[in-house]
Amino acid sequence: MMMIAPNTTIGFIGAGNMASALLAGLLAKGIAPAQLWVANPSAAKLTAFAAQGVNTTSDNLAVVAHCQTIVLAVKPQKMATVVQALQTSLIAKPCLLISIAAGISCHGLLSWTQPSQAIVRCMPNTPALVGAGACGMFANANVNADQKLTAQAIMQAVGSVCWLEREQQLDAVTALSGSGPAYFFVLIQAMQAAGIKLGLPAEVARQLSLQTAFGAAKLALHSDMDVIELRRRVSSPGGTTEAAIKQFESENFHNMVERALTQAALRAQELRNIELT
Repeated sequence: MMMIAPNTTIGFIGAGNMASALLAGLLAKGIAPAQLWVANPSAAKLTAFAAQGVNTTSDNLAVVAHCQTIVLAVKPQKMATVVQALQTSLIAKPCLLISIAAGISCHGLLSWTQPSQAIVRCMPNTPALVGAGACGMFANANVNADQKLTAQAIMQAVGSVCWLEREQQLDAVTALSGSGPAYFFVLIQAMQAAGIKLGLPAEVARQLSLQTAFGAAKLALHSDMDVIELRRRVSSPGGTTEAAIKQFESENFHNMVERALTQAALRAQELRNIELT
């Protein structure tokens, strides 16, 4: 259920893939195009939004002037320049800033705006492009209850959300779900290659591996059992699944996954620390 009031205006600074997905998700959920603004220096990127009735502009300050909630959807390396240019307007007109940029901390955003700035940091992932995203969210102490509900509704337009108690936990979210789709793509790739070696045509191996990944995730999402029990129910004693699982276990699959996610989390922390210096 959307928790965005009809008089709430939401602006996007940046019109890349994630901003486009969020805008499409909000429109699909019934948000009126007149409630939405998007700014981008490229007029070509704004054409499709304008055709749907969304307010478009090349002026970021126009978004601040018209919106109570602003989604910062620009590349991390451009964030300081973009936000600093908004500072005077943000001081004059308080609003909620939602950042979807990796590695840009609340500390950095506050230093470019004002100490009382309401900020929500989000770590979405690419399945948001097909309405199946997973997003970790952190709100600083300046965010009120209504703003938090608005931020949640915006991100829920393209998937599920989880709130975090500490900003540092976003490093773990980055490692788990932010980078996570790539891990599954690697597994799917490996399963396809193995299927081909076992004699399947390439397209058959592709179709079966993709549908199996989709089906397993859907089953886990809709089941009241945890994945350990779901795995047990597929694994008949002495059967084919048990033989495969034993091979995974003999090669320390769980430890390998833990080490991989730890490296991703450490890299996220390093990037955050670079931004703080």
